[in-house]
Amino acid sequence: MFVDFQNGWPPPEPWTPKPPPRRMTKRAEKLTTWIIGFNLLMLLIGPLAGATLFDAVRVFWHG
Repeated sequence: MFVDFQNGWPPPEPWTPKPPPRRMTKRAEKLTTWIIGFNLLMLLIGPLAGATLFDAVRVFWHG
């Protein structure tokens, strides 16, 4: 006697597609854009500000 184990009982659940990924709202997109822009600006200005602080500390300690 042949036993079919591939199509066992109970039958599998019917296939349903995955729901599409959630999209960002317009407000979230705008906020993300501002945050990325600020980070890029700090990427350029931050080292200059750090160098200025080091120079100020050096002048303060060494006269």
